[in-house]
Amino acid sequence: MLTWVRANLFNNIFNSALTLLLGTLLLYAFTHAWGWGISYAVWSADVEQCNAARGTGACWGVVAEKYRPIIFGRYPFAEQWRPFAATLLLMALLLVSCVRVFWQRWLVALWLGVLAVFFVLMHGGVFGLTQVDTDQWGGLPLTIALASLSVVGAFPLAVFLALGRVSALPVIRTLSTVYVELIRGVPLISVLFMASFLFPLFMPEGMSIDVLLRVLVAMILFAAAYLAEVMRGGLQAIPRGQYEAAASLGLTYWQTQRKIILPQALATVVPGIMNNFISTFKDTSLVTIVSLYELTGSLDIAVNSDPNWMPYKLEGYLFIAAIYFVFCFSLSRYSQWVERQVNRGKVH
Repeated sequence: MLTWVRANLFNNIFNSALTLLLGTLLLYAFTHAWGWGISYAVWSADVEQCNAARGTGACWGVVAEKYRPIIFGRYPFAEQWRPFAATLLLMALLLVSCVRVFWQRWLVALWLGVLAVFFVLMHGGVFGLTQVDTDQWGGLPLTIALASLSVVGAFPLAVFLALGRVSALPVIRTLSTVYVELIRGVPLISVLFMASFLFPLFMPEGMSIDVLLRVLVAMILFAAAYLAEVMRGGLQAIPRGQYEAAASLGLTYWQTQRKIILPQALATVVPGIMNNFISTFKDTSLVTIVSLYELTGSLDIAVNSDPNWMPYKLEGYLFIAAIYFVFCFSLSRYSQWVERQVNRGKVH
């Protein structure tokens, strides 16, 4: 360790001075952040104490006071056990899906069953549960649901788009290219606006599609376009000899793709795929602009509805940032594990 420090941080006068300067700045920033966030912080939901500590310490009491509306949004208070149970069930399904031993055909049926239970718990209207419309869904359950369903829906669509982009058939290749470039040429906010406000204008009079479903479809279509380009890179990295070997064995196009090409291509671009998953998870914060109050939007509603806690919105945002970090960091670590699994058979 000492050898590495000397070789990389103090190997000459300039680097030594730069190391000492940056070290001093980091120490200064850390001590002030520690004092504001820990030492002088107020942890209880006491407005008077928070007001007295303003400017010197953080007020984490806003999280203690408002954590339920932040986590569950506008969902009825007495029924919040339902989104809690539904979210735990969905997260358990995601964890099961991440373990290789469970990658069996019955996992598809398990997904369908869990999603059915999730929507029954969230929406209600059956089995004696009070009906809660989707405009009252929010917070962490909505964030996880949108991210999970967007990824699950976008992945197969992205595979077909990527195959279409490298297809030898001009019509299929052109249609896939136009779709990908059209979607990638506009920001997600525009797609959400079109799905929420413009699409209903083209519907027959008296017919309406739930805004949550429209937003979910928009996110799936958007995520698929970006994911398809990542997969196309993996497909183009496969040597031509792999296709020729498959043809010599008499395999059909789809047999070649399913058994030889796609497994290698997807394994090659695991970091890019996971990067898209993380981006999709964070993009769920944009649905606030179409009146779906996920985690970030729920914070605004929870804090702005109570003037006493409005000055402490920063602490609320830091709380939400910590939640996002936990999920995104977990996805990053899982990506590294998948990379190690798919690279076991490779000779370096």
